[in-house]
Amino acid sequence: MNPSNNESSEPSFWRRPAGMALTTVALIAGFYLLREHWGHVLGYWPYLLLLACPLMHLMHRNGHGAHGRHSHDFGRTQRDRK
Repeated sequence: MNPSNNESSEPSFWRRPAGMALTTVALIAGFYLLREHWGHVLGYWPYLLLLACPLMHLMHRNGHGAHGRHSHDFGRTQRDRK
């Protein structure tokens, strides 16, 4: 029996020690970068929030139960389907 690709015994990169170390260094660097440039970030905050709205709309287009995949038998009853 061949194992499928999803059941590989090797952990993903982010679960390995090198991936965790890279994530930690990136978070620390991001914190210090944000801390040093907080005044600049605060000035652009309203524009970033306005930009996030259309981007979230585009990224979450298929959310809310996938409205486009409804069946076309809305008016039919159980008796009509038999």
